[in-house]
Amino acid sequence: MGIKQELQNKVKRTCLFDKHLSLGATMVEFGGFDMPLLYQNAGIAPEHMAVREHVGLFDVSHMGEVTVKGADAERYVQHIFTNDVAGAPVGKIFYGMMCYENGGTVDDLLVYKMGENDFFLVINAANIDKDWAWMQQHAEGFDIDLQNRSDYYGQIAVQGPESEHIVETVLGIPCAEMVFYTCKTFESNLTPPSSLLTPQEIIISRTGYTGEDGFEIYASHEYINDCWDKLIAAGVQACGLGCRDTLRFEVGLPLYGDELSEDITPIMAGLGMFVKLDKAEFIGKEALAKQKVEGPARKLVGIELADKAIPRHGYEVLNMEGEPIGEVTTGYRTLSTDKSVCMALIDAQYAKLDTEVQIQIRKKVFPGKVVKKQFYNKSYKK
Repeated sequence: MGIKQELQNKVKRTCLFDKHLSLGATMVEFGGFDMPLLYQNAGIAPEHMAVREHVGLFDVSHMGEVTVKGADAERYVQHIFTNDVAGAPVGKIFYGMMCYENGGTVDDLLVYKMGENDFFLVINAANIDKDWAWMQQHAEGFDIDLQNRSDYYGQIAVQGPESEHIVETVLGIPCAEMVFYTCKTFESNLTPPSSLLTPQEIIISRTGYTGEDGFEIYASHEYINDCWDKLIAAGVQACGLGCRDTLRFEVGLPLYGDELSEDITPIMAGLGMFVKLDKAEFIGKEALAKQKVEGPARKLVGIELADKAIPRHGYEVLNMEGEPIGEVTTGYRTLSTDKSVCMALIDAQYAKLDTEVQIQIRKKVFPGKVVKKQFYNKSYKK
């Protein structure tokens, strides 16, 4: 067996893999999974604009899921998570980070409160093994049942201003009364081929990664395939990782590995609102509290170029004297606003809005200025 074949065999496939091939998807490796980049080779723009103007459908079954149950479930989540879930109502969802002792980011994730002693954690695909090992490492002394359910769940995201209508009419799931960052469970008559989950349990949340209203559905592979088929038959646009990245970027949402990492803390990334320092304790609290008081050495900012040149990940950011001050984390010519913009991690002294900077793009230097990281206004149902 050749090296190339060995590598191919190690790449995982989601439960919707065959559906992507049937739709003519261009497949790429992402986070250890073979995932659709875009469909029908029509470019990213049609998929991107479908989500902004109508509705789009994403396979996000590569994401990881971990359940935390037991008498100490809330205390454990509080210990590993920067946000504060104490006393939250059932059905509430929280965004936040898991951090190392030095404040660096293990991962960013969503925490769903499913019951009084029952939490559902959604983690990034590329970090599943690392996160799971880290969670196990820090579970000692807690009366909990910690389970990695990543191989069981399939997941789709229905995103866009028409998503509520589509979920209700095509999938028959009542969701109009749900508000942003809440979830609920319901039952299906489909029986999954696994005992890892209550046979008919499906989770739906009003969440997403696009800046638009939308829903994410977690269930057995069989149920997710059924939902996908119904939505595609109803004319919903299948969307790949390409527009998933352009959509999240336009509204300033971070991608782990670019805007967050073991070397980039939530404070550096401008995500301090999700770090609750008034909590009694959590891993990394001391380091993050110190950084918040003293100010981080580097900050994540938005930069807009006057030129149409596109700043890409890793390109160097310079001050007006031509000295290196940081680098681009993500950059595009935005599809919604037609501007050349990027997010960049730069020395804090240059992070003030309207500060003039430059970006080295190949052999040329292009002037720009520091702007807000949100390049397009979000449209969520509050």
